[in-house]
Amino acid sequence: MDAAIFQAFPLPTKARAHIWRHVPATRRPRHFHAEPELNLVTGGTATFAMGKKIFPVVRGDLLWWPPGQDHVLVDASPDFDLFVIGVTPDFSLRVLADTPEPACAGPIHIRLPTKALNEMEAICATPGGACDTSAIEHRVGDLWRQAHVLRRAADPMHVVTRRTMESLYLQPDLGRSGIANLLGTYPTEISRSFHNDMGMTLSSFRSRLRLLRFVQAVDGGAPNLMAAALGAGFGSYSQCHRIFQRTFGCAPRVFFTTSLRDQMQNAFAP
Repeated sequence: MDAAIFQAFPLPTKARAHIWRHVPATRRPRHFHAEPELNLVTGGTATFAMGKKIFPVVRGDLLWWPPGQDHVLVDASPDFDLFVIGVTPDFSLRVLADTPEPACAGPIHIRLPTKALNEMEAICATPGGACDTSAIEHRVGDLWRQAHVLRRAADPMHVVTRRTMESLYLQPDLGRSGIANLLGTYPTEISRSFHNDMGMTLSSFRSRLRLLRFVQAVDGGAPNLMAAALGAGFGSYSQCHRIFQRTFGCAPRVFFTTSLRDQMQNAFAP
């Protein structure tokens, strides 16, 4: 498995949501971000990877990348067509506020019924006013809600994985034993189910979520890096620094004070 880099989902306007059509020349390397993302496959075939899992996709497939989950398009047929839909975490929570379960519940990969595929493809392909923030958000919000209703109706991921993710998004500082106590199950069962469903270890995913909160806290004006680290759920700044260095490939100060962050954001796959 290749290392994943941090690349925020590109939102080119003030809107909290956006739809991109896949352009091969701007294919991204394996990456992760804080924004939840959907991929709608509308033509051709391809192979995706997340963590250590690799799976094929065809027209009609819907993919869900939760915050912190790395993903990458491995290869694709010449006629491959894909819409990429991303929103801010707050926007997703608002749009799905009346739904019975959080968006993190449910499968990563489903096959859409033909009618639902056609409806969602029409929404994605409809030209929109790039400057009309309200119209963009309304359009994406309708699609976002419909997609997650369809996900919940599909075969779910293992209930232990689903409840683990729900717990982590609320409390990323929870350790495996704490999650096991909340769920009333064994720590080993949590690790096994999570790895099978998500293709990565619970520890790695938990670290990613804390790092995303750390970056958000610094960007939001935290008084210093230590305060941001503790607020993100790390036990100490030294622990945050160590995990940040291992995941981002640089120290936090280098990331926030040099052009390296922009270089990461603008990196494309060869």
